[in-house]
This record gives sequence, C-alpha cells and structure tokens, in this order.
Amino acid sequence: MPREIEVKSILNKTKKRDSWFLDDYTINMYSSCSFNCLYCYIRGSKYGENLETSLSAKINAIEILDRQLYNRAKKEQYGIIVLSSATDPYLQIEKKYELTRQALELIAKYRFPVHIITKSDMISRDYDLLHQIDTTAILPYDLQQSLGRGTIISYSFSTLDDQVARIFEPGATPPSLRLQSIESTIKEGFLSGVSMMPLLPFISDTTAHLELLFSTFKKMQAHYVLPATITLFGSGKADSKTLILQAIEKHFPELLSRYQTYFQYGSEMPAYYKTAFAKKMKELSLEYAIKQSIL
Repeated sequence: MPREIEVKSILNKTKKRDSWFLDDYTINMYSSCSFNCLYCYIRGSKYGENLETSLSAKINAIEILDRQLYNRAKKEQYGIIVLSSATDPYLQIEKKYELTRQALELIAKYRFPVHIITKSDMISRDYDLLHQIDTTAILPYDLQQSLGRGTIISYSFSTLDDQVARIFEPGATPPSLRLQSIESTIKEGFLSGVSMMPLLPFISDTTAHLELLFSTFKKMQAHYVLPATITLFGSGKADSKTLILQAIEKHFPELLSRYQTYFQYGSEMPAYYKTAFAKKMKELSLEYAIKQSIL
C-alpha cells in the first residue's frame, strides 16, 4: 500500500523550457513509482532498489494545485504543464486516488496546456478532459502559431518486445497494450507521439528492432519520435547501473562485457556510439517521414 503524504507545493516552474518536452511547468501527483524500470534516472536517489516500496500519494496536492494554478492564471503566466517528470501519472494507484484526473480538471478549469508522458494505457479514461484542454487552453505566446493546441500525449517505449520489457520495466503496462493505447489516442485526434527512450544497446537499438519501431509508429501515424540513448546513474547496490548490469548478466550474458566496458568510467554511452546513434535516428526519421520533435 502507498503512503499518504502532504506537500507544500505541487506545481514546479522550470528554469528553461526543454526543446523536446516543452515543459514550462511539471507536476508529480505521486512520489516514487510502481513501474520499477531498472534504468530509471531516480534510482540513484533515496528511493532505493524497489521503487514501489516508497510509493506515495500526495493527498493534499489538489488543494495546493488549485491555489497555485489560480495565482499563475491571474498573472497570465500560462505554460505547458508536463505530467509527469519523475513518476508516471497513470500508476495503478491512480485508479484509487484519481489525483491525475483531478489535476486535469483543474488544468482544464484554469486553461493551461498539458503534455502527458506515460507508459500506461489508463489515459483513455481522461480523453474527455484532454479534449477540453486541447481546444480551450491558453498557449504561451511563442507557441501559439507553432503548436496551436493544448494537449500533447507521449507514450514511452524502450522496446516493443513484451518479454524484454518484463525484464527492464517489470511493473509497467506491456508494450503490446501501449501500442493499442497510442493507436486509440491518435484516432481520437490528439497530437501524440513516442518518447523512444532509453533504447537498450544491442537489444532494442539493433537495426531490426529500430526498423520495427519506426515502421510500427509510422503505420499508426505517430506525429513524432523522441529517441535517446541510455544513461545509468548512481554508484550503489540499488542504482540503475548496478541493476541493469545484473539484468544483462542474467538474461543477456553474451552482452555483459560490452555493457561493462561502456559504463566502466561513467554513466553515459561513449561519444562514438552517441554520434552513430544520432546519425541512424536521423536516417530513419527521414526514411519513415517522422519528425524528431513535437514542433
């Protein structure tokens, strides 16, 4: 069972809008995450090896958010709110607490635009609110012409293989169900694409799997893909580097020495890999005519 906690603030203003995710603000209605992705960047933090054990619901978040959005709207400080930056907005406990839905009700009330980033298929429950936000949100002035709508929905994928996903993101909705959900979302008319990150070296970044990813998302008419390499943070028994290497040793032992070499001295892939990766992503984006940006 999740803990119930109270917070003093819920709406976070970013220092600078990210060019990929277009985040002027971020909201996390929950703390920690039950999806337990081994590669998660917050694993180097206090949450530990099993993120689910530190899962918390911010039970006073709606009251706080109402006040914060009111104050921002009164000053006409409109901007895109990203749900979520540190945990998925559609965890299983959302069925009980409905904090994400209540947050969307307030976002619609105060006419802020929103960007949902999720690995879940639960989002269809909130199509009604997301349609309302899409048509009534007040966009920042510099995005009124280039974006022109209030709702963005990104589905996160590191692989399309359910068995591989079960190893590296054991608590998340299987990719096969996510595919059905993104197809439904696009048919609903939303601006929707894929956060294709992190791709797993020699597992989901192979030529065959990349072709499958791009061809699948092209067929669904995804509006964009946002591809990225893997970064593994931390230096303890519960960090992402340790957990990924343990999973590789158990399930892909033939790849262990490569992973150990890549992450021997740091958290990022080598520069030559990232250069080749960027080149390949550009080639595939051109081949399949899918943008590598939301705008």
